[in-house]
Order: sequence, then C-alpha cells, then structure tokens
Amino acid sequence: MADASTQDMLPIGDWVNEIIHFMLDHNAGAFDAIGNSIDWFANMVEFVLLGIPPLIMGGIFVAVGLWRLGWKFAVFVVAALGLIWATGFWSQTIATLALTLSATCVSLVLGVPVGIWCARNKIVNTVVRPVLDFMQTMPAFVYLIPAAMFFGLGRVPGILATVVFAVPPAVRLTNLGIRQVNKEQVEAGHAFGCTSWQLLFKVQLPIALPSIMAGVNQTIMMALSMVIIASMVGAGGLGNDVLASIQRLDVGLGFESGLAVVLLAIILDRITESFGASPSARSEQGS
Repeated sequence: MADASTQDMLPIGDWVNEIIHFMLDHNAGAFDAIGNSIDWFANMVEFVLLGIPPLIMGGIFVAVGLWRLGWKFAVFVVAALGLIWATGFWSQTIATLALTLSATCVSLVLGVPVGIWCARNKIVNTVVRPVLDFMQTMPAFVYLIPAAMFFGLGRVPGILATVVFAVPPAVRLTNLGIRQVNKEQVEAGHAFGCTSWQLLFKVQLPIALPSIMAGVNQTIMMALSMVIIASMVGAGGLGNDVLASIQRLDVGLGFESGLAVVLLAIILDRITESFGASPSARSEQGS
C-alpha cells in the first residue's frame, strides 16, 4: 500500500476517479443508450438460444462437430452436452454461451476493423499497440469497477467489461495476418488494377483468414473466461454458480459448474479453431 507522500506526488487514482465522475455527470444519456442497445442485443441472443430445445441445440453442436472435426469429436460433444444436461446446468450453460457470443460479436465488430486499420497505417499501429498491452495486462477484475459505475449491475457491465478484456486478440491477429500477406501477392493485385478496397477484400483478407480465425478463437476463449468473472456484477450464467460455490465453500457445486465451463470451452475452442485450419490439421484435431 502506497504511503501518503507517494499519493501526493502522483495521485493517478484521484485523476481517474475525477474523469469517471465527469463522464457520469455529463454523458449519462449516452451511457444509457449504449447500455440499452447492449442489453437488447444480449436479450435477443439469450432468448433465441434458450428457446431452442436441448435436443435440437445438442444436435446442432454435434452436426457442426461432425462436419468440422469428424465422428470422434462428435461423440465427445454428445458426451459433454449429455453430462452438462444430466448435472442440471443446461440453462446456465446456454446463458453463459449467450453472454459469450454477445461479447464476442461486439469484440469482433470493434476489433477486426481496428486490426485492419493498424495493418494499413503505421501511425495507428504505433498508437494502438500500447493500448492493447494495457488492456491485456490490467487485472480483469479492475474492468468491472467502471463498468458497474457506468451501467449499474447486471448483464450490460459484464458484457462491456468482457469486451474490453477480449478485444485485443482480434485486433492483434487481424493486424498480424494482413501484415504477413506476401508482398508479391499484394504487388500482383496492384498490377491487375485492384483498388485499395478490392485489394483488401479479394487478396489480403482471404489470405489472412487463418490468422483472423485464430483471433476469433482467442477472443471467444477470453470472453468465456471473463463472463465467469463478470458474475460478480450480476452477469448471470455459470458464473453465478461458481461464485456461489466460493461463498458457500461448496466444493461439489464449484466442481460441477466449473466442469460445465470447461466442456463448453473445449467445444467452442475446437470448433472455432477448425475454421482457420487446413483439412489435414482438422483431421488431426478430431482424432
């Protein structure tokens, strides 16, 4: 803990508090509009997912797993989802999936364009990189404090705190993928008369797709880990059960809810990873 003399020398915490309170006093309407939009989107995603019967939802996951990774992974999906349903955590798992997908969609809508911008502009890349470093290294719990101050308790602050935590991989790997496109291929596009937008959408993005999909995969994984922590501000889902197990010192509840998180993470990780892998690599993943 810093002593009084140190705090007087550089009161960064006081400055941050003043900025937050200034934003709350002068931009309450904007924060309400953002919060209402995020809440509507998250509500829609959760309503759709919870409205799908468990057998159909399970069938969708199994079909996608079979298509992307083969029958062995499809068998694993059947066993995993059956275990989640049998332990009584199906609705909480789907709520967690809805939170994860909502946060991931927002993260990708923000992160992929910023990654493209960074790849095409050195000044932007220089400015954004330390910001991403800050976002990735700041303890995740810290993001919950301003999110709760701006948007109260519930799903919205949990999703927005998750977005801040999960967006850096989307930016970094989109940027990296486009920068790694072979210069000869870019020059060939210029030689055939491609405009800047045609070069981006017909040459750079298709070639960079494996790296971009790796960013999508990492964004989903980080979002899933963060939405569990976001239960501290009332985000809901499996995080509520994990938090309750800590408060009650209930090892059994903690293990069951944690197992549901692990199984969901494995399914999402392997499926999203397969979209950026070659057919031979997918067959190795599914074995």
